[in-house]
Amino acid sequence: MPLLQINAGPQGPELHGASRPLGHALADGLETPGPIIIMVHGFKFAPGDAFDCPHRHILALEPARDCWKAMSWPRALGFGSGFEDEGLALAFGWSARGTIWQAYNRAEGAGHALAALIRQLRQAAPDRPVHLLTHSLGARVALSALPHLDEGDVGRAILLNPAEFGGRARAALATPAGCGAEIYNVTSRENDVFDFLLERLIAPPHRGDGTLAQTMPRQPNTLTLQLDHPGTLKALNAHGFPVAPPRGRICHWSSYLRPGVFSLYRTLLRRPETLSQARLRSILPDRPDPRWSRVLQLPEFRVPLPVRRNASP
Repeated sequence: MPLLQINAGPQGPELHGASRPLGHALADGLETPGPIIIMVHGFKFAPGDAFDCPHRHILALEPARDCWKAMSWPRALGFGSGFEDEGLALAFGWSARGTIWQAYNRAEGAGHALAALIRQLRQAAPDRPVHLLTHSLGARVALSALPHLDEGDVGRAILLNPAEFGGRARAALATPAGCGAEIYNVTSRENDVFDFLLERLIAPPHRGDGTLAQTMPRQPNTLTLQLDHPGTLKALNAHGFPVAPPRGRICHWSSYLRPGVFSLYRTLLRRPETLSQARLRSILPDRPDPRWSRVLQLPEFRVPLPVRRNASP
């Protein structure tokens, strides 16, 4: 059982489309040794939705949706391979449809359900770390879970283009669970438009605060990785992670669609001992590029060289 589909229900975490007790399903899933990885989607998904159910889309082993963004996260992380130690993937769904204000508010409640799920996992398998992979508002879900957990409950958390403010992240990372987790803040200037819109539509916790692409707290357990920075791509390629360069100036989904990125995420979550945060920090650019540096980048014009003609006889 490499994948469990779980939702944030009214009373906490519950199995998707099944009446079986969650505890029994977790016990069966945990019989397979290996990493425990929870995947959390972002805006516009909702479990059971006819078109945008995450369990038929990015969180499925075999996505049923015919959509250019529907690539399987669990498959890309190595689940469904049949290996004896592939571990347990948990697809965590929550109601992220409606307006951005509604989804942003519901993300906090979903974080409480996520925390309850992690507590159950830790109680059943206290010696196995729980890792997280999130996108967009899924980062707010994950960060909202940290205040309700203990130190060591979360191992590594990879936040892809996180839709949350620095102030709220700082408060979450000051908790015991936040201090004990390694946070990877994966950003790109391709996402600047989406960050800008969130900052204009959602009231920040304090005046002047911004999204995590620019405001992730610089702590020993946090690392910002700008995926469209030439220095980042060069460093990753030199260490065996050839990530493709960005194809456009604006994209909210390139942090999981870009060829090569899941090789990095898979290593970080499946074999953390082979790639420490300190090692990764030492090879990456120290600061991200400023906002709009990609969107406002002037196009490159190449002047053709003159063709030398042979003199006529």
